[in-house]
Amino acid sequence: MNSNEIINELKKMSDEKYKKNIIKLGIPEDRCIGVSTTDLRRLAKSIKKDNELAVKLWQSNYHEAMLLSVLIMDKKSMTLEYIEEIMKDVISWDLCDHLCKNIIIKIKGYENLIYKWCDSDKLYYKRAAFTLIASYVIHDKKADDDTLNKMLQIIEKNSDDDREHVKKAVLWALKEIGKKDVYYKEKAIELSNKLVSSGIKSKVWIGNNALKELNTLVKVEGRTRLISNKSKMGSNV
Repeated sequence: MNSNEIINELKKMSDEKYKKNIIKLGIPEDRCIGVSTTDLRRLAKSIKKDNELAVKLWQSNYHEAMLLSVLIMDKKSMTLEYIEEIMKDVISWDLCDHLCKNIIIKIKGYENLIYKWCDSDKLYYKRAAFTLIASYVIHDKKADDDTLNKMLQIIEKNSDDDREHVKKAVLWALKEIGKKDVYYKEKAIELSNKLVSSGIKSKVWIGNNALKELNTLVKVEGRTRLISNKSKMGSNV
């Protein structure tokens, strides 16, 4: 299928109820088709990895076509330069996270984007930096102390950003660092308490919400990362 055929297929899969939910995310109505991520993943499995096709789908500006574009990108030949170019088209948190978790985190040198974007005044560049921190801590088993401590410093520095899609990503990154092990749980709790005591609205929000989960984390046999004792797996310990 070419890009036009794929977009026509997406339109056939459109669900009006789901489309309304997408519009609520802030996506302009003329850029929404109304197809769930589950259905997009199913469709992606029938399409070969093809960067040329992925570019055409991305350039269509349809939200779902852009999500699908990420799923058919060939990660092995993707470059950070191209990622920086297409980030300017990201106008929603879900596309931002989708791109970070499926593509950016798998490109060599992606960590440079964390340090470059964390101080950006552009909403989704900045969110991407903290989504990448969270993804790094989850997936990189070799995460070292120097890098993690630097990331905690970045979190503290940027916890005064009150934009919802930024502070939620900062919170996510902080909680994921706390789940690494008992040592980093204590480090994350220490920072969370510091944020709460600052009295600054966004910092207090991040700190309080982080503590709600961090204080429940426990070590579970057979798992490298900590888990909440309120979860089903944690409750069996």
